[in-house]
Amino acid sequence: MPADDRRYMAAAIALSGRGRGLSTPNPNVGCLIVQDGRVVGRGWTQKGGRPHAEAQALEQAMDRARGATAYVTLEPCFHLSPRGPRCADLMARAGVSRVVIALRDPDPRTDGQGAAWLRDRGVAVDMGLMAQEAAAAMAGFVLRQTRGRPHVTLKLGLSLDGRIALANGSSRWITGPEARAHAHMERARHDAILVGGGTLRADAPRLDVRLPGLADRSPRRLLLTRGDAPADWERIGSPEEIAALERVDHLLVEGGAETAAAFLRADLVDRLLLYRAPILVGSGLAGVGDIGLEDLADAHGRWRLRDSRMLGVDRLEVYEAIRSA
Repeated sequence: MPADDRRYMAAAIALSGRGRGLSTPNPNVGCLIVQDGRVVGRGWTQKGGRPHAEAQALEQAMDRARGATAYVTLEPCFHLSPRGPRCADLMARAGVSRVVIALRDPDPRTDGQGAAWLRDRGVAVDMGLMAQEAAAAMAGFVLRQTRGRPHVTLKLGLSLDGRIALANGSSRWITGPEARAHAHMERARHDAILVGGGTLRADAPRLDVRLPGLADRSPRRLLLTRGDAPADWERIGSPEEIAALERVDHLLVEGGAETAAAFLRADLVDRLLLYRAPILVGSGLAGVGDIGLEDLADAHGRWRLRDSRMLGVDRLEVYEAIRSA
């Protein structure tokens, strides 16, 4: 592959992040159209899933797409839909000469057929470049296709000694403004956000996005409870019920300790966001309840550190669950 392919694909993957939390039920795809070393079209899947990234990029490129190379994070769709044209056909008709695809589409309605359609029409196709990175950027879609459920991120704001509140329940604020702003950005990247009944009663959280220009990105609010949910909230009775949630591919779990433990016991947490404040609380409330471990050896080898950075005085640690393919 040409040396610039990785650079352009990395840019397409970055673009795909703009649609995360908005594009469901469609995947958050990114696309670049490059002609003679110049980007002539760019796109990402829009709110509600349409238009697709490829359609947006091709519309921007117009006639400059003929003979160009397209970089797309997911195999262009092949199946017919009343919501819009199939992207494999759009690319062939636009006259692109080459399509570089990161990830083969796990959706059986496409799954290799989009690439084959392009090849049959004389378009050169390369597939597999930065597939792992693209899959991570579209983790919700991939998990929905392969495991039948959303991608779940568990967020915890903790003291150095693992507490989320004082013994009297006071928890505002453990972390500083920079960490809280980052947590709001994470909310904007998810379709839905979930807390337990205890958190709702103790904190009455709004669970919205309070960042300039992103208020419209506030996710749906879910409540894990055996009782009823308030107006404008949706109820689920157990962590396993997230599989039945419609139009939710990325779920953020924010608390409290028993809710966190319930998702961990069910092995439904794919990613951990740990915001650690440089404070000691002592005999406060633990961040996580009983997760069912009977042997300490079973706690090892379950998480891989993916990122660590300072957010003001607080430290963010991002962990990914280690699972067999």
